Amino acid sequence: MKIKKILVSQPKPASEKSPYFDIAAKHNVEIVFRPMIRVEGLTAKEFRQEKINLADFTAVIFTSRTAVDNFFRLCEECRVNVPDTMRYFCTTEQIALYLQKYIVYRKRKISFGVTGKLDDPQFLAAVQKNHKEKFLLPVSDVQTDSTASLTNAKIDFTPAVMYRTVSNDFASDEPFDYDLILFFSPAGIDSLLKNFPNFGKEGEREVAIGVFGTATAKAVKDSGLRLDIEAPTPKNPSMTSALDAFLTANQE
Repeated sequence: MKIKKILVSQPKPASEKSPYFDIAAKHNVEIVFRPMIRVEGLTAKEFRQEKINLADFTAVIFTSRTAVDNFFRLCEECRVNVPDTMRYFCTTEQIALYLQKYIVYRKRKISFGVTGKLDDPQFLAAVQKNHKEKFLLPVSDVQTDSTASLTNAKIDFTPAVMYRTVSNDFASDEPFDYDLILFFSPAGIDSLLKNFPNFGKEGEREVAIGVFGTATAKAVKDSGLRLDIEAPTPKNPSMTSALDAFLTANQE
């Protein structure tokens, strides 16, 4: 099938050096960046319904910058003073450095992993070294990371929903004339079907689908939609390499 216009369901890259721009030029296609989902924080009133006392915790585990933002926002809205003795454990160094937006960065108080996962050996080693701490784990209402590694390590942690993922709806006058859509989470598939209930049904215009991650691929298949591009694979470890390969094979 001929691809002319592609929707990437993520924010536009900050750098013009993104591979997406190279692909657009190489294959003479238009690439539009538009998230299918957005994150909104819980209000203090909603958070209080979880009956979690933020002042009870001595350490926080962060898996994203969104988690960082909403933790400090809710602490302020709930009038909880974050003590200087609080310890922070981040799944990546990027998240750890982002903490400088809210606190004075001190290496003795901040640890981080490499892979971005809770089961990362370096991250787990740091957490286990401080196993006597009482950990808070800010999460979304749609939790994708398994916490089994923390449970197996007998870590005293409490997941706290602080933000939610919602559909970023299309306006009635917003064009939907894409030939290919790239998704990065199951929530994106939910948003697509919420906005376009007849998507993929007989008689509707054919649109190809590409995904990153096994959970997103499963969401496509469970919805009865056809999956055209899947990453990561040994041959195509990134979404951009998979997209490039697909366009090369289909743009003749």
